[in-house]
Amino acid sequence: MSKGAEEKVKINLEELKSLFSVVDYTVFAFLLLISLAIGVYYGVFKRAQMRTTEEYMLGGRQMSVYPMAMSLIASFMSAITLLGTPAEIYQYGVMYTWIVLSYLLVSAASAYLYMPVFFDLKVISVYQYLAMRFHKAAQMLGALIFCVQMCIYMAIVVYAPSLALSQVTGIDVYLSVVLIFIVCIVYTTLGGMKAVLWTDSVQVIIMFLTMIAIVVKGTFDVGGVESVFRFAREGGRLDVTGSFDPNPGIRHTFWTLVVGGYFTWVTIYGVNQAQVQRYLCVPTKRQAAMALWINCIGLFILIILCGYVGLVILTLFQDCDPISAGSVDKPDQLFPLFVMQIMKHVPGVPGLFVAGIFSGTLSTVSSGINSLAAVALQDFIIPLRKQRLSHQREALVSKLLAIAFGAFSFCLVFIVEQLEGVLEAALKFYGMLGGPLLGLFTLGLFVPHANWKGAIGGIITGLLVIFWIGFGAIIETSRGHIKPAILPMSTEGCQALDPSLSVMPGTVTHNDTSEYCVLPAYHLSYMHYSTLACLLVCSAGILVSWLTGFNDPKEVDPRLCVRLGDKLFFYLPAALKERINFHTGENYRKTPAKFEKLVMTPISDEAEGI
Repeated sequence: MSKGAEEKVKINLEELKSLFSVVDYTVFAFLLLISLAIGVYYGVFKRAQMRTTEEYMLGGRQMSVYPMAMSLIASFMSAITLLGTPAEIYQYGVMYTWIVLSYLLVSAASAYLYMPVFFDLKVISVYQYLAMRFHKAAQMLGALIFCVQMCIYMAIVVYAPSLALSQVTGIDVYLSVVLIFIVCIVYTTLGGMKAVLWTDSVQVIIMFLTMIAIVVKGTFDVGGVESVFRFAREGGRLDVTGSFDPNPGIRHTFWTLVVGGYFTWVTIYGVNQAQVQRYLCVPTKRQAAMALWINCIGLFILIILCGYVGLVILTLFQDCDPISAGSVDKPDQLFPLFVMQIMKHVPGVPGLFVAGIFSGTLSTVSSGINSLAAVALQDFIIPLRKQRLSHQREALVSKLLAIAFGAFSFCLVFIVEQLEGVLEAALKFYGMLGGPLLGLFTLGLFVPHANWKGAIGGIITGLLVIFWIGFGAIIETSRGHIKPAILPMSTEGCQALDPSLSVMPGTVTHNDTSEYCVLPAYHLSYMHYSTLACLLVCSAGILVSWLTGFNDPKEVDPRLCVRLGDKLFFYLPAALKERINFHTGENYRKTPAKFEKLVMTPISDEAEGI
């Protein structure tokens, strides 16, 4: 083991903050300038290529696979993921890495079940599908839920890492927030989807380089890979016994992470506007599917890297848990503290780390702004107008909407700031909205009998039940009645530099000893929120549809449903496949004129303006 690993850990936050140098600020500023430059390039020099809504929102549907795949990865690699995953492994062990198996299922479902429908319909907003399949009321309700969800999430995804980094590096929180929003609004508004995709591609490279540099330096400092896994094993972080327990109340098991992880992430990659809008940018479905699989590989590598970083952090702080010692307040500050600790004498690397973390933030916010503008235009402004705007005016309105949503989310940061103790609750709120939306789309795509009344009844039922469970769990957690057991950590090696800390040597387990009786539903793993919500929406939707009169599947437009017999059971006899397909669209196809009619009538370039 290296000398550094044998010495007692000495943590002095004020000293670490002072070591964040001019070089580090320069590296961080360089990232922001690159993003701005790409936006200016497309907004000024390629302006002629963004005269229509489709060109501005979807890059003219002519983007290549590489930038689109990199953008899908970048949007996943939010700062919350980069800071949260190492902390998760540090506190709870490698159980969380089971989630990579769900990525395989999500990629397959997104590429071969969900994406082809949206791609063939040539929608700009995924919620246009709901108007085609059900009713405009379903379209607007789904779009409204998404807008609330994304605005809140953008505020969180900027504020949470800014706060975590400020307490370790000394970077002012408000400076970070203002810079991120200004840069995102400018390059997203000017450059549209092309700027978003190419900026994301650059940011992915920065993020992976950052992670690799930290992994190499951190591993060297703690004595090598063998030391990392030895301490992880001794600390119980590699123990996965009991991981196959089917109890949905256990926070993380194989089943909650694979099954719950599938429903959680297919909500994002299957039906979320920010992601669907990306893979509608390429010319063919084959290219879109290819990008989704490249994204899957990228996510797998990312989780492994972040998980390993968590084990390296554990090795460095094996005898001095910074949380128990009072050096940091929250787990998401562990990674920044670790980087400043091992890189404090390497100018520029802490700046590269900050640039890498905020690259994830930039990607998430830019895609959020772009998708919100698309949804507001396609799902509210256009349906509510008697006369369509011209392509040019729609593009202009899209840019104004991007500015408005960026400014609104910036204002929400000051509300999120007041919720410092319940940031996790706000993130759960984001998940509580995603599950019902997944259920709404799943009902439309896979249940041709469902009608619009069932869709509305289903999503309202799903929202009410999941909000009851979710907020009930949040309240009980804040009261200390629900507390997951954190694996033990030691403080025997701490050097208490601040006399007020009064660190008591020993082992800290953070286990919950409360005997308070909590409603069993509140113990449901947060990974199953989307699972439960989706099942509730589908079940209630089918019931309400039955009570109000099922649709005749034969009369349903086959482009609006997934024919599972053809997709999954193609090897069966044709008659049996049709039974599995519920004979969807049989009569619809018998009327060629009806089948050819577009559900959403496109406008011409000569369409009149306001």
